[in-house]
Amino acid sequence: MPILSFGSQNIDLITGKKTSTIRKLWKTPLKKGDRLHCYWNLVSKEKKKIFEAKVVEVDIIEYKDLKNNNEIAIKEGYNSSKEMIKEFKKMYVDKLKDDDKFQIIKFKKLDINEWKGEKIDEKAMVTQRADILFDSGKYDKSELCYSAALEFDPNDIYLLNKKGDNLSRIGRFQEAIECYDRALTIEKNNEHIWNNKAIALLNYDKVEEALENSNKAMSLNPKNPSILYWRGFILQVLGKLDDALKIYDTLIKIDLENPEVWNARGNLLTEMDRHKEALESYDKGLEYCFDEKDIDPITQNRKGNALFDLGRYEEALKSYDEAIRLDKDNEWFWLNKGVVLLELRRFKEANMIFTKVLSMNPKSDDARVLKDECLENM
Repeated sequence: MPILSFGSQNIDLITGKKTSTIRKLWKTPLKKGDRLHCYWNLVSKEKKKIFEAKVVEVDIIEYKDLKNNNEIAIKEGYNSSKEMIKEFKKMYVDKLKDDDKFQIIKFKKLDINEWKGEKIDEKAMVTQRADILFDSGKYDKSELCYSAALEFDPNDIYLLNKKGDNLSRIGRFQEAIECYDRALTIEKNNEHIWNNKAIALLNYDKVEEALENSNKAMSLNPKNPSILYWRGFILQVLGKLDDALKIYDTLIKIDLENPEVWNARGNLLTEMDRHKEALESYDKGLEYCFDEKDIDPITQNRKGNALFDLGRYEEALKSYDEAIRLDKDNEWFWLNKGVVLLELRRFKEANMIFTKVLSMNPKSDDARVLKDECLENM
């Protein structure tokens, strides 16, 4: 029973794109017709069977003919033969010699009904892999996995919704909307999918349509925090600021300790030139960040902006410093700090800040103009 182990990063295996592999020649070489039992991470606790396959062809090649063969390497999913050989040196402890023989094994994945060994729930296995990749932000790979999982069941609501979410993450909004529409033909009263479709439409710059879909989600559950949050944002984009504020105020009653809600409310109040109330919202948002990692540098920056607009420059400076502490590579935070130092007539310090911004982004016209102003006043 020949067994092949692959790394779980080999997503092309479950999408059907990868149908070959290269291994050092075994004592009992493989031949056409042999059955393969294929696993991910065979020697780890994450071992998982992925499928059984039948060998359709085996070519033997010597290492000297393999090590510089870019064509074979690229077919195997590597960028170059150099990358492939580097991987082989990790796999095989003994030093590889020119006359060492390798097998290029071409195989065909078998339908589960043809398996002789343990059968698995292939759809569940592929879905789990998709979810892991999605949660780790590897959206290109997770989209391939969701598509592969849908091959087993094209009408799975969970998969259609997750694939839509995935496509939205990589900016393929029209395809995301099509996924949500397919899901809604199967389950028309699913509030979460109506809301997700509204978000995709918003990002696709179809804001009026986004509101229509938000209306449908609201009709199904007017107390769902996620629906309310995005509805407030959609109304804000449409310029319906008073209506958006009412939504955020309703949401606060439901989800009082959610810092994102307070921050969104603060952003809206800033847009409405109600800076004092915006500042109170930002402070509430920071108050409900119970862990250091939950503190958002963007919120700190916006709090600084609100304080700046109120003329409370020393406090604004502290907020910008905190934003920079959390994200020291954000040129806009540094620029804002320089502006407040300029207002405080601390020209030498401001000049140093604008010099730093220019070192981060030599094309920053704002930093250049403001630096010149500092020099004129020093």
